Amino acid sequence: MSYLNETHDTTLQSWVASANVADNGFPIQNLPFGVFRPQGNTQDFQAGVAIGNKVLDLAALAAAKPFTGQAAEALDACTGNSLNGLMQLGQAHWSALRLALSRALRSGSTQQATLEPLLHDLDQVELGLPAKIGDYTDFYISLHHATAVGKQFRPDNPLLPNYKWVPIGYHGRASSINVSGQSFPRPVGQTRPTTEGGTPGFGPCERLDYELELGIFVGQGNAQGDRIALDKAKSHVFGLCILNDWSARDLQAWEYQPLGPFLAKNFASTISPWIVTLEALAPFRIAFNRDANDPQPLPYLSSADNQAAGAFDIGLDVLLTTQTSRAKNLEPAHLSSSNFKDAYWNVAQLLTHHTVNGCNLQAGDLLGTGTLSGPDKGQEGSLLELNQGGKQPITLPWGEERRFLQDHDEVILRAACRKDGYPTISLGQSAGKVLPART
Repeated sequence: MSYLNETHDTTLQSWVASANVADNGFPIQNLPFGVFRPQGNTQDFQAGVAIGNKVLDLAALAAAKPFTGQAAEALDACTGNSLNGLMQLGQAHWSALRLALSRALRSGSTQQATLEPLLHDLDQVELGLPAKIGDYTDFYISLHHATAVGKQFRPDNPLLPNYKWVPIGYHGRASSINVSGQSFPRPVGQTRPTTEGGTPGFGPCERLDYELELGIFVGQGNAQGDRIALDKAKSHVFGLCILNDWSARDLQAWEYQPLGPFLAKNFASTISPWIVTLEALAPFRIAFNRDANDPQPLPYLSSADNQAAGAFDIGLDVLLTTQTSRAKNLEPAHLSSSNFKDAYWNVAQLLTHHTVNGCNLQAGDLLGTGTLSGPDKGQEGSLLELNQGGKQPITLPWGEERRFLQDHDEVILRAACRKDGYPTISLGQSAGKVLPART
């Protein structure tokens, strides 16, 4: 099936001049959704759409009533302080609003006079958490990450037997998810005893790590007991963001057996403020290929459409700044690059598997992909992989070394879609800084 429509036309230009600048990331073909408020203002956040270096105030636009039909209904759902109302309307409404906004923002639009006064400079606004996240599930869908980590603990058998059959995941903590720009204190907790049968250690985490992930925002949910079929899953996904699921590796090593992640993962997660819709990402859909030597997905996780266009070509980057580098005004250190297309499971499969037992998803729920590492050196999605579990520290361009994150380190994750002949579609960035532990 074709996922493309007139909003993807590569020749489209906007009367917002900055949207036409090459590689600006937010051209008229993107139109990501988020929430914002003027800097220094304590008013509620309000819905907006990014276009070039501007953000369009959707609540103010709704008051002007420029659209009709489903586009008008969708715009009316953008008057709260989150995107949940829009998310729960469903794909037909999202598409109608995207089309109406695209036409209104195009060069020559008769609606320019209505929209232009409702634009704000992006560098003059504060961006907030785009949705009220009711539940958060983190998956583990990178074969390369799972293998690299598994080798550190089980050199002869890095993957557990279920990995290639079932998308592995766990339920995380939604309350500690925040938006790019956050700072959080280093977590404190128990660590493995230094001697067998000894007393556990207690104190600030010493092996703090980042995890390069994407987040999947659920749009319209499903009733408890119902399942979302694979080829219907795309209509239940509102869009994608960038996710850093910070991890306290030393706390995790002591607590994760037998029930899995707990305090090592729930102290902070950082997402990018913009949600790029699946419709905006349609030009970057690619075939989802499973190695012929691997088990093929069970029938409920496989379809012709999913095989033909179930994966996404999204480039990912990890950068790091430190207190020293910022004091010297140095550029962030680039640590690694990877791509979502190398994941072992895809977006639709995660949604379908999550609901196959009758679990009910709701608008605003967030699914994490798990760390997205690639097959080659330089494509690691965590420090745990980059430095072989702390055995081989990395050297930063300005001379500092890192085994794991130190206080005042800032991790910046970026994601963008690029291909010849099409404008760059950016997912923005997720930046977070580690503060000293509170004692």
